[in-house]
Amino acid sequence: MSKTSRKWILAALITIFLALLAVSVRHNIAYQLGNRPDFSLSKRVQRTKNGILVFSFHRVLNPTDIVKFDEKVSPNTQFHDFNENLPIFKQQMNYLHTHHVKVISIKQMIAMAHSNRPIRGKYVVITFDDIDRTSIDNAYPVLKKLHYPFTQSIITGNTGWYKQGTKLATWPAIQKLHREAGNQVTFGVHTNRMHYLVDGGIPVFNVPANFSRFKRDYATSQDVLKEKIGYKSPIFTYPYGSGNFQVQKFLDTRPGLKVVLTLNDGIVTNHSNLKQTPRIIVNTYSWPSIKAWINN
Repeated sequence: MSKTSRKWILAALITIFLALLAVSVRHNIAYQLGNRPDFSLSKRVQRTKNGILVFSFHRVLNPTDIVKFDEKVSPNTQFHDFNENLPIFKQQMNYLHTHHVKVISIKQMIAMAHSNRPIRGKYVVITFDDIDRTSIDNAYPVLKKLHYPFTQSIITGNTGWYKQGTKLATWPAIQKLHREAGNQVTFGVHTNRMHYLVDGGIPVFNVPANFSRFKRDYATSQDVLKEKIGYKSPIFTYPYGSGNFQVQKFLDTRPGLKVVLTLNDGIVTNHSNLKQTPRIIVNTYSWPSIKAWINN
């Protein structure tokens, strides 16, 4: 076999690998979005004048030459759908500040939603799924400067893992953030080790035969968080955005659990069920609809 032929075979294998990776990621995105056709807020939500919009971020990347190259040539849609470049993230956070949108903690959201008084004005809650290390290294300094509270949801059994371009923060890094940020950061659980898809692109915890395993996994995630951070969390964040009826019913009855973060379309008011809290994935596709809501 000639040297040129080997190069062509290698190029073909790389192309096939990237294509398969893209298919896998698109399955992920389909579950992240539920039944919504795109990332944007619905027109109904954009027209809502009062309420709390909950942001969902995953990674905040420095736009290095390597990152820019990957964004251009890779079929992996995570570079566009679940990554936010740091300069754009800064612009988004500053936009909230200059347009007088108050950023509040989940604790404040709970108090407002459970109040008998209607929520007046526009508020934002900032959340990060998975606790990728870039959310600490890149996003936290921006939030610290603006004094914005935020929530980090941890896959407690997968800390420090590297998978599909994501390098999850280690427990020492998370504990350092906890010490430095203090009350500015709240931690939620994002399962212990059930953040993946099985055959057919179904989240593993949504398979009925895995229900008992999910119950044990949830308990373990809370126990690990208490051991590492010092408390059990009132927040559970769904991997892939939602759970089946059986899983949701179980979470509804967990003592101390006050908020279940989904990726359903919507906005939080004092009539909302926080065990099905809606969120919006923030990226270049969704940001125009978020601006429309802010300026309505």
